Amino acid sequence: MTIVREEIRMQSVRSKFVEPGYAWLRVSQFQDRTVDDFARKLEDIYKQDPNLKGLVLDLRNDPGGLLEASVAVSSVFLPADAVVVTTNGQVPESKATFKAAPEFYQRRGGADPLRKLPEALKTVPLVVLVNEGSASASEIVAGALQDHKRAIVMGAQTFGKGSVQTVRQLSPETALKITTARYYTPSGKSIQAKGIVPDVMLDETSEGNLFASLRVREADLEKHLQSGQGKEQKDSVREKAREDARKKLEEDTAKNTAPPKPLPEFGSDEDFQLVQALNRLKGKPVLVSKTMTERKAEVETN
Repeated sequence: MTIVREEIRMQSVRSKFVEPGYAWLRVSQFQDRTVDDFARKLEDIYKQDPNLKGLVLDLRNDPGGLLEASVAVSSVFLPADAVVVTTNGQVPESKATFKAAPEFYQRRGGADPLRKLPEALKTVPLVVLVNEGSASASEIVAGALQDHKRAIVMGAQTFGKGSVQTVRQLSPETALKITTARYYTPSGKSIQAKGIVPDVMLDETSEGNLFASLRVREADLEKHLQSGQGKEQKDSVREKAREDARKKLEEDTAKNTAPPKPLPEFGSDEDFQLVQALNRLKGKPVLVSKTMTERKAEVETN
């Protein structure tokens, strides 16, 4: 078999109107073109409906990417010069503050890609969806919008990748990548190993959230970097959920040889979490399970 190496191009931003007045905007990764595509999609949304009633920003399973892109996306919704994220480490050069201003995300010599966006984006009702697969840059966006009380964050606790890596050149052909700092939300909370805890915890489907407990987060990795804000406590609720999920998976596999039902596609009519986000924007009741409520209380206690 002959394998030909090829550059894989992903569409990092997608959007659509879920229903009149309410739009869904998904960022799957923070790439080089994400900010331009993000601005273009928002312009299209407002051309279709200048009186937008609510927006859902979907960052589920977004593994992150470019820091500048996350600062730019946050800047779309935040007041000018609001703090988006800070970094802090042992050496002076690791201490930095990134604000919602063009000089923190604009490419050298280029125009501000957000300059033409409507001012209404600073106040439009906003819900951010996250899950265990939301990491790094997506956690920066969710944390900034949550801390500034600009959006309601819904879903599951994020991955917790809040460390900063720096590449040190050793020779023309070799380099060393080392961890030099941690990311902090505007209120000073460390993202590392804890992630962003949603304002509203949601199951993945109307049937529950059992198998999501099997997913690995930063805090589950052996010898992971700690948050730097006090000693980490054992997450008993998460451990119990993981054990219950393993047992159920074994039982279901023994009873049924058919493959498990796949989760609904993000943005589809069967997307349970998106439906709950729309309910929140409309002021309708949101379906939150008892298990997820207990999970949120345990996390906040820790």
